[in-house]
Amino acid sequence: MHELTEKVSQVAELYHRLILVVSPSGWGKTSPLQEAARETGGRYINVNLELSQRLLDLTEHQRSLKTPLLLREIVESGVCEVVLLDNIELLFDLSLRQDPLRLLQGLSRNRTIIASWSGSLEKGHLIYAEPGHPEYRTYPAKDLVIVNSKPSSLVEGCGPLA
Repeated sequence: MHELTEKVSQVAELYHRLILVVSPSGWGKTSPLQEAARETGGRYINVNLELSQRLLDLTEHQRSLKTPLLLREIVESGVCEVVLLDNIELLFDLSLRQDPLRLLQGLSRNRTIIASWSGSLEKGHLIYAEPGHPEYRTYPAKDLVIVNSKPSSLVEGCGPLA
């Protein structure tokens, strides 16, 4: 069994059933998420693709108001108990005025959410982007379930968790 799918049973009784797969952009999070979707019978969702399609015809103000509702609709459109969210970078777009971690935690109250997070885990903090970048975010990692991928664990380009 894959490390990611083992975490699913570990979060089953938690308030937030959220698992974050953390590593820098381009380090191979997609393949492990797709594999975990197959193993758990979960639903794999490319958030950037699905959400951007729904936001296209909205004004900037409407986008910021409707993003949480639209994301919830995307996640709840299937009956899967486990939903895997990949390519979540759109949630960090400043014009949407969202707190991505809070959005993910809210979604994880009623089902297990496994989400890719392009960033790092440093000194007990979950980081997105680099300091000085407009989308830079840092969160205390306490009480978060994180699969932290390191470059040394990459296997022939299959990703850190393969």
